[in-house]
Amino acid sequence: MRRAAAAAVLALTLVSTGTAAGPKVLLGITGNIDHFRQLAGQQSAVHQAFLGWGQGQSYGSPFKNLMTMFGPVPMFHLGTAAGPSRKEAITPAAIAAGRGDAYIVGLNAAIGDFGKLVYVRPMAEMNNPINLYSYERKHDAAHSPPAYQSAFCRIFILLHGGSKAQVNARLKAQGLPPVAQDLVVNPYPGRLRVIWSPLAGVEHGANPAARYYPGDGCTDMIGNDMYSSSPGSGSFEENQALYDAHKNKPYSLPEWGLQGVDDPVFVQRICDFIKTHRRTQMTAYYESKPGSIYDLGSKPQSKSIYRKCITPLGAPPPA
Repeated sequence: MRRAAAAAVLALTLVSTGTAAGPKVLLGITGNIDHFRQLAGQQSAVHQAFLGWGQGQSYGSPFKNLMTMFGPVPMFHLGTAAGPSRKEAITPAAIAAGRGDAYIVGLNAAIGDFGKLVYVRPMAEMNNPINLYSYERKHDAAHSPPAYQSAFCRIFILLHGGSKAQVNARLKAQGLPPVAQDLVVNPYPGRLRVIWSPLAGVEHGANPAARYYPGDGCTDMIGNDMYSSSPGSGSFEENQALYDAHKNKPYSLPEWGLQGVDDPVFVQRICDFIKTHRRTQMTAYYESKPGSIYDLGSKPQSKSIYRKCITPLGAPPPA
């Protein structure tokens, strides 16, 4: 019996922490899954889509189809642009005030219907001035860090759902207006994981990413976006600082990649980070698209390191 118990403990340990090769994580991609499998040998569990505000409900493929198209594990980035026009459809302050609830409630129901794990990244890289929802771009109260925090919390609360009373109690605790209906319950971690993910290393004066953090109660997972644009670059110190700042949260790299450079050292350092930072649960390369400056097809040294070091770390998608 003791031997059987010891074997069971060992099996559970291997499942939770991986093998000597490193921890098992969910590996993903933005772009073409089949193309990336040919390049890197990766069976991608996570497939990322960038959605404009209203996409999936008022325009484009409906949520139900998007869930299937971007499986096995969809990861949706929610932006505030009105489709291809890139005009702003809604501000963070308006989201916080409830003026975007129809869209959030629609996504809540779609996640419930899908019934399997979905990642959602509301307004990622909020400290990057190219984004419409960034205070660095707009410099007004509707895009301020407090407005962003409130918008993020509202999205988080509505997507996870619950009875009207439960949801409104959580909204009230955040100083946010109520909803008028019950919502589908999408529990963490099995069905929904909401990621807060800045672009660490892109800080602007007195406007660090930490100013936008909505709090542990409105965040399931921490993420960081990081890229190499020249050999030896990459914001690894900032990445470590972000990891260390949120010791009670699982970690992810929902966007990382090579911007027009073949940098195998960067890829190796990403792999080493995954192996040595056990709270890291998911990473997704950006992007897999022939001809893109990010595509691994034009980066033979980096592709080789990826295949040897990162691909073996891939875990199958949750059942």
